[in-house]
Amino acid sequence: MLQSPAVEGAESYWYARVIGVYHANVWTKHPAIRGGRNARHMDFLWVRWFGDEPDYRSGFRKARLPKIGFVESTDDFAFSFVDPANVICRCHLIPAFNAGRSVDLLPHSHSIARCLNPEDIDDWLNFYVNM
Repeated sequence: MLQSPAVEGAESYWYARVIGVYHANVWTKHPAIRGGRNARHMDFLWVRWFGDEPDYRSGFRKARLPKIGFVESTDDFAFSFVDPANVICRCHLIPAFNAGRSVDLLPHSHSIARCLNPEDIDDWLNFYVNM
């Protein structure tokens, strides 16, 4: 769970599933960066992004939990890297059992992106964000 950029009318948070936690020593020869020749330790997360469910309204007034689903793997932004310092906290996601499962969001069977159970060949279509 990350704070989303301040955009009016946008959701307050972004959600992602962490696929992997990585550490690297990085450096650069770019003259504009001081100390670039010295290796620096960098931590980062590889994530699979969730998106909001279109035309679904949630909130306290509606008495409905937020509903999200994985971004399709064909989207250029379905996977990316995140600085762990930007992560607010983890959150509890409840599968929307009534929506079912699908292989369409990630058409590769037995993918590492299904990190909870790599033997699965499909994903839950939607999840509710428990508050």
